[in-house]
Amino acid sequence: MKQFLVFVRKEFYHVFRDRKTLLMLFGLPIVQIVLFGFALTNEVKNSKIVVVDYAKDISSQKLITEIEASNYFEIEKTLMSYKAIEASFKKGDIKAAVIFPENFSNDLIHTNKAQIQIIADASDPNLATQLTNYLNNIIQGYRQTLIQNNPMPYQIIPEVRMLYNPELKGATTFVPGVMALVLMLVCTMMTSVSIVREKELGTMEILLVSPFKPLLVILSKAVPYLVLSLVNLTIILLLSVFLLDMPVNGSIFLLFFESALFIITSLSVGLIISTATASQQTAMTMSMMGMMLPTLLFTGFLFPLENMPKPLQIIANVVPSKWYYIIIKDVMLKGLGITSIWKETLILAGMTVILLAISLKKFKIRLA
Repeated sequence: MKQFLVFVRKEFYHVFRDRKTLLMLFGLPIVQIVLFGFALTNEVKNSKIVVVDYAKDISSQKLITEIEASNYFEIEKTLMSYKAIEASFKKGDIKAAVIFPENFSNDLIHTNKAQIQIIADASDPNLATQLTNYLNNIIQGYRQTLIQNNPMPYQIIPEVRMLYNPELKGATTFVPGVMALVLMLVCTMMTSVSIVREKELGTMEILLVSPFKPLLVILSKAVPYLVLSLVNLTIILLLSVFLLDMPVNGSIFLLFFESALFIITSLSVGLIISTATASQQTAMTMSMMGMMLPTLLFTGFLFPLENMPKPLQIIANVVPSKWYYIIIKDVMLKGLGITSIWKETLILAGMTVILLAISLKKFKIRLA
């Protein structure tokens, strides 16, 4: 028993001396509890919408006030034309639009029936369904108020239209998210492990003293995973189109260009991890846990980013998969071109340059 206790004490010393182990033991559970228990929720809040009020009467203004007073919506602006609504949807500035036709109050008073058009961005079908349900509840609540004040059989009929995904297929959210997750994990993990494997086997010294320059050593490790990831992307797209019946409305060449840019970003992250680790197991753990959680939580395909506190929304901006997810949805579902996604592309390119520069600078040409 005395020897056993000595070994137990020794293991405690090993754990307390290893900061990475301590971080995984205590830091990761704390982060998960905070995120899942406090920050992440499926309830939709503060979703940006626009209102087009052709009526401009008392009833439409009261209903707009009811919508604005709820915690679910944030009226971004009041537009005056249908073309402006379409442009806002394409830019991704809004999630839904509410349109009041002319003579809305007059129809409600004289015919006891009026219509309201609701347009939602169904590229995320779950979010679109929730938004339309919330709007319907607010409209029906206003209708009940009218009936209480005046016992007439008032009817307000919402006309719902789903953009980009009228059938509300879940694949429209699932496929872009899986693309971001798979490419990030595979590229990061494989690159970091491949370089660390050379360190463990003692062959990295041979590579560094060879006529190859260190930069070529790194590129020789990264290029195969770039090619394999593009093959992986092709397989995902083929399965999505022919098996899940998901459209690719935009340019396939633009899609592959943006994906190649994101792959290089992921490879750069893998190179950074490889310089900070000395074993394959550590590199794999850091790649899996360090990249999988941010991709799942801060990309937007599992939990709406609008629901999160502002600090977490700011953190989400430094996660490359968030910008790639936006790009893929805009190209595949909305059929947009480079003129509409240049901002996201520029951000992703800037991240790629910074991460690649850091990984090359931290790569040690001498193993001491």
